[in-house]
Order: sequence, then C-alpha cells, then structure tokens
Amino acid sequence: MARLPIVALLALLLAAPAAAAPPSTGPQYTAKGELIPPPDYRDWVFLTSSLDLNYAPGQPKTHVFDNVFVDPASWAAFKKTGHWPDKTVMVRENLVGGAETSIAKAGQFQTEHNLGLELHVRDDARFKGGWGFFATDGKPAALIPYQADCYSCHEQHGSSQSTFTQFYPTAKPIAHKAGNYAER
Repeated sequence: MARLPIVALLALLLAAPAAAAPPSTGPQYTAKGELIPPPDYRDWVFLTSSLDLNYAPGQPKTHVFDNVFVDPASWAAFKKTGHWPDKTVMVRENLVGGAETSIAKAGQFQTEHNLGLELHVRDDARFKGGWGFFATDGKPAALIPYQADCYSCHEQHGSSQSTFTQFYPTAKPIAHKAGNYAER
C-alpha cells in the first residue's frame, strides 16, 4: 500500500510538462562554410525595432523598419553575465514600411515585404575577432569580407562587444551593470 502514493507521484511528475530549455545549437553552416539563416528567428528574443535607422548619410527611398532578434540561449547567458557568449546569433530583418492602408490614415507600420536579413554571429573559433557578418535573402550566405565597413563601424561604435547594444533598451542596462558598456 505504501507504494501507491510513490507510483502516483511518479505518474504526476512524468505527466507534468517539463520546462523548455532554450535551444543552444548555435550558428549552423553548410559544408562550404556558408551561414544557414535560422528559420525560426522570429520566435527568438526580440531586442529592438527602429524606423529608418541608417548608418550612412541620407534617407532611404522608402521607410524601413528593422527588428533585431537574438537566440534564446545567448540572451539567457547575457542576462546572467552582461556579455554576449560564443555562438551568439543576432538577426536584423528589414521590413518595408507601409502607410494609409486599410484603416491607417497616418503613421507607418511594418509590412511583410522583407528586404533581407543581416546576421551578426559570434563564433570565436571561426571568425577573426570573434564576430562575423552575413547578409541574406533567406538562403545560406557567405561571410561578408573583413574589409567591409560593418566590421570597423561595429568596432568603433558598438557599445558592448562590437554590438549596438545602445539601441537595445532591454540589454543596455544589463551590459552597463556588468561593466560591459561604453557610451558611443
């Protein structure tokens, strides 16, 4: 008779849903070394969104919203330490802005027209300086050459480990508290 409560407790524990741990697969590459864009990045942690944020002089011809996501395992580590860990993947999607459609009479909204993805990947064993950049329309992409402006711009203007954490309102105070933030 004493075994019945133990069996019932075990059955309850097995039936209870387990807490899902964030996947920690890290960046995935083809045999040629091209980065495979994560198909589920929109399920990742949302860091920020901006409208017409541009790093070069001049205005874009059309309004563009960018949304930045980071993989859940890297976000969990960042929240604990204030540092982006090895295998961090950040995705910036660039969506065309819309206006005056349906009931919208003023302002801008994001459309489904995606101009492409930009990925900032930390892979210490693979990339010089630890970080690599990729641009893609959703297909596997080659590393952007190290001579490209994105590398020097992120080094000079990134507030935390060459990332633009100054634009991520949830991450900025964490990096600052960890002593991993420089005002830029």
